[in-house]
Amino acid sequence: MGSFLSKNEFPVDGRTVLITGGSTGLGLNAGRQLAEKGANVIIVARKLGSLEEGVRYISRGARSPETQRFHYIVADVTTATECARVVSEVISWNNGAAPDIVWCCSGSAHPTLYIDTPVEQFQTMMDSNYFSCVYMAHAILNVWLRSAADAKAAIKETSDQPKKAKPTSLPARHLIFTGSFVSFYSFAGFTPYSPSKAAVRALSDSLSQEMNLYAAAHPDLPRVRLHTVFPATMPTQSLEDENRVKTDLTKSLEEGDQILKPEECARRAIAGLESGEELVPTSTIIWAVMTSVMGGSVRGGFWKGLAGTLAGWITSIVMIFVRWEMDTKVRKWGAVHGSSGMLKKE
Repeated sequence: MGSFLSKNEFPVDGRTVLITGGSTGLGLNAGRQLAEKGANVIIVARKLGSLEEGVRYISRGARSPETQRFHYIVADVTTATECARVVSEVISWNNGAAPDIVWCCSGSAHPTLYIDTPVEQFQTMMDSNYFSCVYMAHAILNVWLRSAADAKAAIKETSDQPKKAKPTSLPARHLIFTGSFVSFYSFAGFTPYSPSKAAVRALSDSLSQEMNLYAAAHPDLPRVRLHTVFPATMPTQSLEDENRVKTDLTKSLEEGDQILKPEECARRAIAGLESGEELVPTSTIIWAVMTSVMGGSVRGGFWKGLAGTLAGWITSIVMIFVRWEMDTKVRKWGAVHGSSGMLKKE
């Protein structure tokens, strides 16, 4: 799985995709590109106007506009009750069927120095980036796994001759989280934000293993696959908002960061999903750093795993010097400009 000879591991034609944070950036462009591949798309966000505009944009890319369907839901997915409501509304809209794919793209960043960060922002970061994934995952997995298993058990109890379950040939369902470069390596100014994204990566790794339990226990149900996409920096309104609160020090540490347009980032993410990757980096820099901290994560098949391991050995050595260089830059900054993180004004 995951080699260049593999089949498409992420078919979407005729399937229903739910995207949180789908009115802007990565979510919006992923929705458009999945529509171009034949998917029915529902997007979720807080602002009605952005959702209406987003659905118009996504629907214009429909491969089969006469059959594909599009919908939006206004919701705040940082609460468990709202995530449960979203899933319920999607099932109702989708004629009683659960979505086949759920992609959690919602999130926000407040990149400031730690002691200068308003204390409420720490909870906001966890709610926006981590708990939005936790609650949506809990809502959809209970539908995909518990509800389906309960229904199957009820049928079995009323049957005179229970039959042995056979492995299903149905396409897998996919639950996709969205991480960040700082899921793997953080630096000064991202301390309020990076723990929430590191937690997303840990959630994905552990849930991925749990899904083997259900796949083995219920082979006649569609398999559930877990993924986390790690988008590169994108020139969006969110980035502009972040830059307004970032210190000059943090901006200097980001120099050399690979920047991708949202449509290119979405294209690379979808290509990684189609090749069967569980952790999907969208830039060379993210891939290189990721290989040095893979731990027990799924490696994507033998050849990708081997290449990642070899790259990880090299990157682990390189990162020693990267950390040394960044520590040196921070110390020099403090000595010259003080502890505010801002350049001294002449």
